[in-house]
Amino acid sequence: MTAAPVPPIGTQVSALAAQAPDAPAATCDGVTVTRRELDATSNRLARAFASLGVGVGDYVTIVLPNSLDWAYSVLACWKLGAVPQPLSARLPDAELAALLELRRPALLVGRPDPTGVTPDVAVELAAEFPDSPLPEAVSPVWKSMASGGSTGRPKLIEAGNDSRVPPAIGYPLGAQEGDVTLVSVPLSHNTGFTTFAVGLLQGHHLVVMPRFEPHEFLRLVTEHRVTFLTTVPTIMQRLLPVYRADPDAYDLSSIRRFWHLAAPCPPAVKHAWIELLGPDAVWELYGGTELQALTFISGDQWLTHPGSVGVVVAGEMKVLDDDGDECPPGVAGEIYMRSAPGGPPTYRYVGSTAKSRDGWESLGDLGYFDEDGFLYLNDRRVDMFTVGGRNVYPAEIESALAEHPRVLSSLAMGLPDDDLGQVPHAIVQAHGLDEAEVIAFLAERIASHKLPRSVEFTDRPLRDDAGKARRSAVRDEVIARRSS
Repeated sequence: MTAAPVPPIGTQVSALAAQAPDAPAATCDGVTVTRRELDATSNRLARAFASLGVGVGDYVTIVLPNSLDWAYSVLACWKLGAVPQPLSARLPDAELAALLELRRPALLVGRPDPTGVTPDVAVELAAEFPDSPLPEAVSPVWKSMASGGSTGRPKLIEAGNDSRVPPAIGYPLGAQEGDVTLVSVPLSHNTGFTTFAVGLLQGHHLVVMPRFEPHEFLRLVTEHRVTFLTTVPTIMQRLLPVYRADPDAYDLSSIRRFWHLAAPCPPAVKHAWIELLGPDAVWELYGGTELQALTFISGDQWLTHPGSVGVVVAGEMKVLDDDGDECPPGVAGEIYMRSAPGGPPTYRYVGSTAKSRDGWESLGDLGYFDEDGFLYLNDRRVDMFTVGGRNVYPAEIESALAEHPRVLSSLAMGLPDDDLGQVPHAIVQAHGLDEAEVIAFLAERIASHKLPRSVEFTDRPLRDDAGKARRSAVRDEVIARRSS
């Protein structure tokens, strides 16, 4: 018996609205909209986009912060069969222009095109149009995400499949119908976007933070009885001192599944969250936006394999040395991955290509497998530096710093040195520490050649809410500042 075809996302959302029109669909900045309201407003906005020429297969670039308007805009694209391309609202004009040049969209939402080529529109235009249902349409690409800045020149990573996305995509993550999902990361990032899509398809109540703030995160979990969330290690680290300062003010007991991804998690931070929520709740995922392959690890598994990012659950991975030979267990090399042989492509690049060897692709990460098949990450190849010929991984220094209760975030990097080639330098966001205290703390945890020769302090977070840091740009700034 042939299974019924999966309808496109827009149709699925309308069906959920018909089933439970008054159920909460999304809350953001204190405003809650029902499934009926989400469906109707996105219908109006889709008609507004169509009046400007947007149709099936057209790309729509959405440059909005986390908001209900963002949700309406993405859903409007799917209802027209258009391709949503979310970009950070904080992008400087030069980066926005470069991304728009890679694949020229039909429409820009929320911000004018700095090059003056693509027409733009405000979401408020939707009020002029009827909210009646639209003909069913399929987007040939269900998402087109941007990557660049910290990883090289800008590129687009397009999903390899269309908008007939099954609700089952959330099941491997432990998502269930009726979940209350907190979105604390930017929706323009793949973590936020995919969490949003899972929530839509399974009829979750999506609680979206306009921007991350630790007190508000904890308050929203408590007030809305959040059951499911995905976040990043940076946010996990920033939450801990706030929660510990007043644990009786918050109730985290509703959280059934707490996923973190997108960056290595310092072991001290991971262990703290396992103690807070229990090992059954805390899970980690490793894999790129490209989704060639994924690893999962539960809290229980992590406690027996501390520091690991898990075992391969989709696709294939292997670790190769510089000659292209596979590394034995325990030996670090570059991680290569591929989707299941014979399966459809999981993505397409626009504007760049992945490093590849015989059909296996690398995202630039370094690591190793142990004898049990658990993967461990060292760092990104582009971030590693050498001190007197010895490899140093910034993530190792940053993980050690994360053990200090007064450190909120940090960045480590190599700076030029006439004698050793490069020497470690650390930038630290912390309360009440000085350079000598930082170095003394690290001296008990890492080898002497990895100790920062200099430490500077900042009051600003060193990573964005998606856990990303522009390490190379920060390094260039430090070098320029020191040479002036």
